[in-house]
Amino acid sequence: MKCIMVMFDSLNRHMLEPYGCDWVKTPNFRRLAEKTVTFDNSYVGSLPCMPARRELHTGRYNFLHRSWGPIEPFDDSMPRILKEKGIYSHLVSDHYHYWQDGGCTYHTQYSTWDFPRGQEGDPWIGQVANPEIPPCEMEKDCTAFWRQDWVNRPHMTEEKNHPQVRTFTGGIEFIERNREEDNWFLHIETFDPHEPYFSPQRFKDMYPHDYKGKHFDWPSYKNADERPEVIEHCRYENAALHSMCDESMGKVLDLMDRHNLWDDTMLIVNTDHGFLLSEHDMWGKCWCPFYNEIAHTPLFIWDPRTQKRGERRESLVQTIDLPATVLEFFTIDKPVDMQGVSLKETVENDTPVREAGLFGMHGGHVNVTDGRYVYMRAPVSKDNSPLYQYTHMPTHMTRMFSVEELRGNIELSEPLAFTKGCKTMKIKAQSTIRQQAHKFGTMLFDLAKDPEQKVALDNPEIEEQMLKHMVRLMRENDAPPEQYARLGLQEYL
Repeated sequence: MKCIMVMFDSLNRHMLEPYGCDWVKTPNFRRLAEKTVTFDNSYVGSLPCMPARRELHTGRYNFLHRSWGPIEPFDDSMPRILKEKGIYSHLVSDHYHYWQDGGCTYHTQYSTWDFPRGQEGDPWIGQVANPEIPPCEMEKDCTAFWRQDWVNRPHMTEEKNHPQVRTFTGGIEFIERNREEDNWFLHIETFDPHEPYFSPQRFKDMYPHDYKGKHFDWPSYKNADERPEVIEHCRYENAALHSMCDESMGKVLDLMDRHNLWDDTMLIVNTDHGFLLSEHDMWGKCWCPFYNEIAHTPLFIWDPRTQKRGERRESLVQTIDLPATVLEFFTIDKPVDMQGVSLKETVENDTPVREAGLFGMHGGHVNVTDGRYVYMRAPVSKDNSPLYQYTHMPTHMTRMFSVEELRGNIELSEPLAFTKGCKTMKIKAQSTIRQQAHKFGTMLFDLAKDPEQKVALDNPEIEEQMLKHMVRLMRENDAPPEQYARLGLQEYL
């Protein structure tokens, strides 16, 4: 048996034909839906990038205990478990966060890995002279990061050199080289369609429009207060990159057709989260509430054992279910600390696996959904306190915790339920952009009556129902006591 996972970053559900989009050209995703089971109620868990990938390894929520960071020494990693059980695992990815301080222990869990360079501000091409940067609608705050992206771009003008193309080429080469072998797991992961929306011109030409403004393919995380034609242009740039991703997806489907891999190969196509493209008058993620454009994700699964295709599933599923699904496919028992559930029966006959699911980001809203309602619980204080990080690996995205963060702000915590008896560092969290959650406040939405989440619902009875789901799941996740205090839920301790 073999398994291929194709993962995109920031793949927007509402930009895909199988989910009702009628203007973004994604015929291969429509074709994918015809060959697999399409999930209509798939949700994120921990956000953003590396917290989501920690879930992809460990199958458990992690945002209540820690922010962005590496795999911990006590974590159960699905690719490592496969490797230890004799299942070969290979990662090919241009997601450059894997090679930063805050993600540096993920790729080593696989048997082998391949890393095409050049996405976003990847510190790739060494160039002392400043690059030529055209007038841009948005100048990025991180000057060195912004500068590096423009250093990289001239080295990817030929389509074959684009990191997404090289990523899928590497994945296809692995399949061609090993298609006659058994017992392997391939993880193809591209950073696209994450911003910046850098794509070859032929994909941009698919969305002709009259725009004469400044260069704009990289929105900042802020209110979408630009002129309508500027916003429209950026959405077209994003659409072009979604269409490029669609073409790459088609190459994998072609290969599976050509070699009849459908007989013995599981295929999972997923993403970590979506992205606001001016919906709710906002760009981005992380600084704002996780509306459905971010939290409600596309998911497609083909299981050769059930042979179910062209069907849809309504059961509520999450990222934490994917590692359990892969382990079960290879007849490997999941670890006791893995909270996710194999989706084999859900693929086969829509068997539910949960009543409700948590999702969020460390220090932001704590959210819960049952598939009908979404409840976003905000911190009660403006300073978002109390809030701590529990970790053996004190890193942010690109650097270690600073001496100032550690000096006087660190103590040793008693073991948590999932740390295998290990005590962890307990470090006071710094002020961050995530503290805007208090400004937005607590919100409840009825997705059946208000799918675009435009008007918050005032219904104490339903709020109490969703609170019970939230508290139960927080307890099952062994959320630290201060999370209850931060959210004004001390009475539930």
